[in-house]
Amino acid sequence: MKESKPYKITKQVVMSAFKRVKANRGSAGIDGQDLKEFEENLKDNLYKIWNRMSSGSYFPPPVKLVEIPKKTGGKRGLGIPTVEDRVAQMVVKMYFEPKVEPIFHEDSYGYRPNKSALDAIGQARKRCWKYDYVIEFDIKGLFDNIDHELLMRAVHKHTREPWIMMYIERWLKAPFIDSKGRKIERNSGTPQGGVISPVLANLFMHYAFDMWMVRTNPHAPFERYADDAIIHCKTETEAQEILGKLNQRLKECKLELHPMKTKIVYCKDKDRNKDYPVIEFDFLGYTFRRIFIKDRLGRLQFNFLPSVSKKSAKTFRDKIKAKRIHSFTGSKIEIIAEMINPIVRGWLNYFIKFNPSAVKYSIDCLNRRLVKWAMCKFKRFRGHRARAEKWLKELAQREPKMFPHWALGMTP
Repeated sequence: MKESKPYKITKQVVMSAFKRVKANRGSAGIDGQDLKEFEENLKDNLYKIWNRMSSGSYFPPPVKLVEIPKKTGGKRGLGIPTVEDRVAQMVVKMYFEPKVEPIFHEDSYGYRPNKSALDAIGQARKRCWKYDYVIEFDIKGLFDNIDHELLMRAVHKHTREPWIMMYIERWLKAPFIDSKGRKIERNSGTPQGGVISPVLANLFMHYAFDMWMVRTNPHAPFERYADDAIIHCKTETEAQEILGKLNQRLKECKLELHPMKTKIVYCKDKDRNKDYPVIEFDFLGYTFRRIFIKDRLGRLQFNFLPSVSKKSAKTFRDKIKAKRIHSFTGSKIEIIAEMINPIVRGWLNYFIKFNPSAVKYSIDCLNRRLVKWAMCKFKRFRGHRARAEKWLKELAQREPKMFPHWALGMTP
């Protein structure tokens, strides 16, 4: 007898959803079950999800709340759903995202297919040359404060599927369980860490900010990556006017500008040289500021450009230091490479794109760590830094692909 279900969700989509969740990895939720354990009984587990979702009887379990340190200090709550719930959320995302993705603004870059933070940086760089002022702003706890009623109104606008609306509503209401086992009811927000959350946050910001900007400030372009955004303005007066209106707009949407991270910046360079209190800003790990650099004709002059921020560079150096490379005296250099290359490669891929010379100081620190390792490992190098450096330099010439920075010519 054929099973008849009120909601048409295919078993193939549930399987595809699991494959995507598996590719994203992630830790166990409140039930302690990780991906490996879930996979041990995969067929039954996926059938159970399909059966409940297509009959309307799927209720999400509570979300595990993990507090992680923020780069700016303090802590941020990360919600970790169970593996089962991540698969269920991915099913809804696969049906819902294609409905909203085409309507999103071209300058919304966060969590979107075929768009990246580097695309946002590149566009911002070009616009900073054309526009004299920037409004740098950050929304205070976007993922924690999204208004459920306003969000559901936007969801309703883009789908008529009752099961998509029903499950999104259930996920918004699913409580947190903190590290002490306490239950925390939720009246706003969508958990940062949830599979469906980035799409929902983008949809909310599409109406709260992107479309509002197009309607009310069409001459001021912007780049937005989730809750991190900048607006380009021709004059300081225009910037002050837009900032005032933006503050009001976000209040209407029950959001708030972060007072410490919101400011008007003057893009000072060789042609723009008036005195202004703020002449640099941070965006997506880069600092935009006036730099003395060679132009295309080889002339040295000031330009307003993005470079790796001090904070991003320090975070990288701290990660490398925490590896304590010098203590692995029993390991070959190939093992050291295996240990640190994923960190180095990811960091370089992101920060070498604009003003590559700015990464040099941090890479020099890494090379010094490798020299220190060689001096600790080989008796002949103890107390002889120059010899260890020479040996590593020669090794880098023979094996340039051993480390990502060596392949780029950044040798000891």
